Amino acid sequence: MPSPAASQDWIVRHAPADRVERIEAYFGGRGYDLHRHDTYAIGCTLAGVQSFQYRRGLRHSLPGGTLVLHPDEAHDGQAGTEAGFHYRMIYVQPALIQDILGGRPLPFIRDGISDDPRLRAASAALLQGDEPLPALAEQDALYDLAQALCAVAGQRPERRRPDYAAGERARQYIHDTQGQAITLDDLERAAGIDRWSLSRDFRALYGTSPYRYALLRRLDLARRLIAAGRSLADAAADAGFTDQSHMTRRHAQAFGMTPARWRGTLRR
Repeated sequence: MPSPAASQDWIVRHAPADRVERIEAYFGGRGYDLHRHDTYAIGCTLAGVQSFQYRRGLRHSLPGGTLVLHPDEAHDGQAGTEAGFHYRMIYVQPALIQDILGGRPLPFIRDGISDDPRLRAASAALLQGDEPLPALAEQDALYDLAQALCAVAGQRPERRRPDYAAGERARQYIHDTQGQAITLDDLERAAGIDRWSLSRDFRALYGTSPYRYALLRRLDLARRLIAAGRSLADAAADAGFTDQSHMTRRHAQAFGMTPARWRGTLRR
């Protein structure tokens, strides 16, 4: 018969958003025996104490920190207290990080736990939400994660001259297709360079990622339509959002207020 703690254990696996798998789980006692992945395992403890053997030591993850288990490093997992532990984890293939780093060594977080706010912020987009991220949003989040891993691991950023012509081709394409769905393949074709080089160069040239730039242009369009008297639902549809609630969430994240409240503050 299973123990009372084991009978309460659960794991929810969210379908991979393209290539990044995410789980959310609770264990009342022992979760995993010693094992290893060929991916990064990056996560956060939501409640309780998450204890694990890692690199010849016992680690304890608490809410507020970030777990970063390096590929092929053996580890286990168990509750550090009788309250059990609740956590989320993503599994990121090293090849995805290498696509961004372009041959630099994989960043290594020595103790498997970090309290660096840069790493917590960078991993948040991939760890939160039940729905898979759109492809451009996932690319954006992976880029931020790779840069944060390098920074926390002490690796110096690569210095290179951005490709202005390619970045400008991508930027113009975003403006030309405003309100339409844009894919990674579309941007690669428009820019004439690979997506990760484009992501690096676009940020250097314009201060934000292609994904965020495109999103903000769609929000600009929605605000113009709303200011001209269109309904929120029509503005959302014309600006390429899934529905009004999708636009509302993105607007609040970008501007700190809902579009309905913003409309109410406009003086005619």
